[in-house]
Amino acid sequence: MTGAAVDPSRLLSHLEDILGSDPDIDEVGFIHPTQFAIFNEAIHSSPSSSSGGGPQLEDGTKPKPAQASSSDTFFWHNEHKLGISTLVLDPLYRAAKDAFMDAYKRYRLLSYSHVNKDGKVDNNVLICSTSILDIMESEVMKHSKALLLLSCDFGTAWNSRKSIMLKKLLFPMIMDELRLSSLVLSYSPKSERAWSHRRWVIKMITGKYANVQEIVERDSELVKTLAENSKMNYRAWNHRCWLVSYMSHSQVLLELQRSRDWSGLHVADNSCFHYRARLLLQMIENLRHNNDADGSSGVEFHQLWKEELDWVRTLIMRYVGREALWLHRRFLSLVWMKHLANDDQSISCNYCSSTCSTFNMFIEDELMLFHSCTIIPDNDFGDYHAQAVYSATYILWLAKQLPTTFGVKLRRSSQYEVLRRLLNDVGKSCLWDSTTASCTSI
Repeated sequence: MTGAAVDPSRLLSHLEDILGSDPDIDEVGFIHPTQFAIFNEAIHSSPSSSSGGGPQLEDGTKPKPAQASSSDTFFWHNEHKLGISTLVLDPLYRAAKDAFMDAYKRYRLLSYSHVNKDGKVDNNVLICSTSILDIMESEVMKHSKALLLLSCDFGTAWNSRKSIMLKKLLFPMIMDELRLSSLVLSYSPKSERAWSHRRWVIKMITGKYANVQEIVERDSELVKTLAENSKMNYRAWNHRCWLVSYMSHSQVLLELQRSRDWSGLHVADNSCFHYRARLLLQMIENLRHNNDADGSSGVEFHQLWKEELDWVRTLIMRYVGREALWLHRRFLSLVWMKHLANDDQSISCNYCSSTCSTFNMFIEDELMLFHSCTIIPDNDFGDYHAQAVYSATYILWLAKQLPTTFGVKLRRSSQYEVLRRLLNDVGKSCLWDSTTASCTSI
């Protein structure tokens, strides 16, 4: 049976029946027609199908089974997973779009029908149309859900759901929106519309419901899962960074701990280190707002910063030639300069004296790191050359940030000529000229 031989409206009705019967569907995918036999055999041969098991809803009941003929041919539904045949995507999308646009048009007309020519609300008309309006709202929500699973960037469908939610502001509806966006992201993890809608929902519940922290934690785990399956997913990581401002202090500390192992295994992905930087900045912001009088929190932050600095150094020596690690080290050095080394702006006044005593130690450590990274083995492994260049540009950047301290010490060290020759060899002498000019002008 081909997709063209089936009534598209019947296909849409069947899809919406599946979505309505199992609200806990957490993954959707598109399956080639030749693969349906394999999927169906797996269902029939699974122990759960013969023993009365299978998927259950949150209340413990089983979802209603789909019709065998349609399910076996165009839809696959099992264990809260939904597969749609690629054969019917085009007619199914057209049917979903037409049904949604028609329902949304009638909903908008009905919404304004109780307003008379003078712009005032006619209560008699409003009472009569309320029940019909509820029916139309459910139609819009039903058709828009099916449409968004077929076309995740259909902005009108997302906006229609927003307008209905603003009138209701019911917590179950809010959770349904989070589930829908998660379902869309299961097959399109880089959908900006889905991520934007998710942020809009979280903003809506902030200050209105008590379990925002729980939702934030689950969203962070969602990003981690999607990042595993979709490399370099900047939209997902941007969403995770956005979540940080809604985290409690304990959640920030927990996220720093949890994301460390993942970052250590994905050293080429700058997004995960940018996320850790965002967490550290949030800690600084919390310290300033909480007025850390005894300095205990400031000491705690300094310890975290030192552990992060040592950890990044270990990663730099283990994974040679990874620019993301050097960029994160720049951030950590900038934190030290702005918030730890400056007596006037230190986040912990009680820690200022001991921080100042470590200034020379910090400079020596960075010069030693540079020296170890400029030792290039006699082989053709290009990452060692990249490592040397990254370390050289980092040292020049540091000298430009601290011309009166680090810049002066660099000129007096044995690494000064090594740095100049290295930059000349790779054609980056312009960096050397600009940095030495700023240092000698002091």
